[in-house]
Amino acid sequence: MLRIHDLVFDAWGRRFFDQATVSLPAGAKVGLVGRNGAGKSTLFRLILGELSAGGGEIDYPKAARIATVEQEHAATPIPLLETVLAADLERAALLSELETAPPERMGDIYGRLNEIDADRAPSRAAEILSGLGFSTEDLHRPMAEFSGGWRMRVAMAAALFAEPDLLLLDEPTNYLDLEGALWLEARLRKYPHSALIISHDRELLDHSVDAILHLTEGKLDYYTGGYSSFEQQRAEKLRLQTAMRGKIEAKRAHMQTFVDRFRASATKARQAQSRLKMIAKLESVAPAVEENVAPFLLPSPERPLSPPLVRLEGVSVGYGGAPVLQRLNLRLDVDDRIGLLGVNGSGKSTFARMIAGDLATSGGQVHRDRRIKVGWFHQHQIEAMDGEDTPLSIIRRAMPEASEAQRRSRLARFGMTVDKVETTVANLSGGERARLLLNMVAMERPHLLILDEPTNHLDIDSRRALTEALNDYSGAVILITHDRSLMEMVADRLWLVADGTVKAFDGDMDDYARFVLDRARTANRNPGKAPPPPPPAATPPARGPIGPLKRRLEAAEEALARETKLFAEVDALLADPAVHADPLKSAEVRKRHVRMLERLAEAEAKWMEAAEVYEAARVGA
Repeated sequence: MLRIHDLVFDAWGRRFFDQATVSLPAGAKVGLVGRNGAGKSTLFRLILGELSAGGGEIDYPKAARIATVEQEHAATPIPLLETVLAADLERAALLSELETAPPERMGDIYGRLNEIDADRAPSRAAEILSGLGFSTEDLHRPMAEFSGGWRMRVAMAAALFAEPDLLLLDEPTNYLDLEGALWLEARLRKYPHSALIISHDRELLDHSVDAILHLTEGKLDYYTGGYSSFEQQRAEKLRLQTAMRGKIEAKRAHMQTFVDRFRASATKARQAQSRLKMIAKLESVAPAVEENVAPFLLPSPERPLSPPLVRLEGVSVGYGGAPVLQRLNLRLDVDDRIGLLGVNGSGKSTFARMIAGDLATSGGQVHRDRRIKVGWFHQHQIEAMDGEDTPLSIIRRAMPEASEAQRRSRLARFGMTVDKVETTVANLSGGERARLLLNMVAMERPHLLILDEPTNHLDIDSRRALTEALNDYSGAVILITHDRSLMEMVADRLWLVADGTVKAFDGDMDDYARFVLDRARTANRNPGKAPPPPPPAATPPARGPIGPLKRRLEAAEEALARETKLFAEVDALLADPAVHADPLKSAEVRKRHVRMLERLAEAEAKWMEAAEVYEAARVGA
């Protein structure tokens, strides 16, 4: 599918690819890994033709469709579902042509639409959007109503829906919550064509790809299997490389000793010259280089506090209106490792802000040790950094009494090299900024670390280093992350944020993964049934008696059942071969199918709205 031969590329004062060669088979799902800055995203730009190579070739079939997710989708007035459907260019073109096509052309158009399974397109697009966290109600909202992060998900949904021959994904899980990452992991396993995925998500690379493409020192090395298999194969390769180098160097030294001893001897001179030629022909084996990564410094609290650190009794919290979370009855002890689960928008960050003391409660009692020190890391800190700041100026403010040598020494222990300490934040990579902030957050030896998506900019080796540091840290941890491997290695208790509250989840991450995927499969098998309504706290309680609201909900349920039945009847007609024997009848049935699908979607939206209002009124009553 994709062949790279002797690729050479130089830019920005360095060589990214030095005669790199690899071939990717058709249909393979391949994870592209390597250190931050190695050139993974640069390779994507070379494949797409956005950059020109200095040498070598990148070949793929001329008719191959290639798609990537580069940036968030535009904020247009076009509804979400239509935006994703438009990504299938052939289907969109055929439907557009159908509006003005002469009768003799319509049969061909309908035939091709049938070949590409165009009738299933709306349900397929809706399934993808549901997996990425969009609700049924969202399908008809204009793109302009979604934030940048959600529009990035739309761009990913459009790429998955279009099903190009080669799909290029650059850190796809960075824009997803854990539930979305689990869904994407399962989706990529079933992707019907080739995919090349840049990712630092170990679980995705272990469960969704067939091979690993490793970019290091300007070369591309192909390994079959997932990431764990790659690690084993690479370790064995380095071991053999080291052993081979040792043997060759020993042989070289042995022959050189003979040459040095007998070069001047009349009887041994010819043998000495022969050995000199053999030494010159000995293969040169480069030393095996282990890619080490600087550790994280997460110093434990100097003095542990008495348990519990925090106790919540009937606590509610929100932003001035209806509470986002309520009925919180939880206890956090001095050595707890809590993994916080829940879909985006359920209130995980709200809970973290409340525990960190950054958001006041609106009800209930919070019992907190007054001596507690909290270290809180969240993504907005990276976005809020002053681009003109430097690591050295940041550490000066944090350590005003320290000497300059002590400050530089601390930065070195953070993994900031000499050439980086006076580099502006704007010129640091995302990984370098995240590393700096994570270490800064822990400088004061907090009793509690709250980490909200700490791994978004970290490569796999840095994530491993963070895992090790957290497991050595003796204080309490609250972890919000889409990185399943980090969650499994650090958290020993799971709390689920759902239905406007936070409760213990009875199970481990495998149980939660099954729960998420089973829920998605159930939604896909029952397209006529809308997903559960959002937490009552998210919708202001309705006013007045709930009787009329209940009757409205029942009417919506009846309408939805009626439309579902009618749609099923048309769907059955469409599956009847006899219908397709008559082109005019086939065209009419297809038009009815499209109309009934639209009516069904409208009925679903009305049912969901009625259910939300009724449930909010019932809980608030």
